[in-house]
Amino acid sequence: MERLVKSGPGWRIGWNPHAPEFKGLLGTDDWAVELTEAELNDFCRLLVQLADTIKQIASELMDEEKIACEAESDLLWMEVEGYPHSYSLRFILNTGRCAEGQWDNSAVPGLLQAAEMLKVF
Repeated sequence: MERLVKSGPGWRIGWNPHAPEFKGLLGTDDWAVELTEAELNDFCRLLVQLADTIKQIASELMDEEKIACEAESDLLWMEVEGYPHSYSLRFILNTGRCAEGQWDNSAVPGLLQAAEMLKVF
């Protein structure tokens, strides 16, 4: 597999299997952070898990009701917040260099689709 960077309005995600330590990349148009393979794997897994949780809960919420869901691993913490059809995403790395990032609700669907197709987790 070669180096891969996917991007869309307000989001970027990348994978470089030949990088010595930081094989992953996450970002927006304004910031980016490199991740280890394990961190990127956890990010993709937890993002899909959060999206699935939101889908499952959607039928139990009123139209105007917002929700916040969190998920975490030893490497990072993540949260989605908003409506089942439109929510923002935040993450915090819990490892040595520590980083934090956020995507607006308009960027999350594209980032989610790219994370599912990255095939690294």
